[in-house]
Amino acid sequence: MSKIRYLLIVAIVLLDQITKFSVRGLMYIGESIPVIEDIFHITYVQNRGAAFSLFSGSGVMLIIIPIAALLLAIWYMEKHKGEHWTLTLSLCLIISGGLGNLIDRVFMGFVTDMFDFRIWPVFNVADIAVCLGAGFLILYTLAFYGKTSEANNI
Repeated sequence: MSKIRYLLIVAIVLLDQITKFSVRGLMYIGESIPVIEDIFHITYVQNRGAAFSLFSGSGVMLIIIPIAALLLAIWYMEKHKGEHWTLTLSLCLIISGGLGNLIDRVFMGFVTDMFDFRIWPVFNVADIAVCLGAGFLILYTLAFYGKTSEANNI
């Protein structure tokens, strides 16, 4: 896992940016395309805040704090290369998701969201990566933290 970690980060950021670019180019803000009527839609939303549109209007804070968090996560990933692969995967997912949304904030002033399950706020590929990364980090913490050896690495 340690050999492909940055390739994984780049691939997820590219997937995230391609989906966002496609939505911005093909849809109008607020437009919704049903994939499964009343269950799952592709809906173009511009999120100017953090998760669930919290802290809207706090542009500088929504750029500086994620940059600091990304640098800390990259440092931690590099410092703990020998840990179980779930730690590396979780950090790669969190870093790529954070970077994908940071790119939007810096260059667009908002984050493009599109996946709409009608019972949850609209989200994007970067958000999925961060949530999966958090899940793998919980798994690592509960199952593998402190029990790592070179044999656990892929």
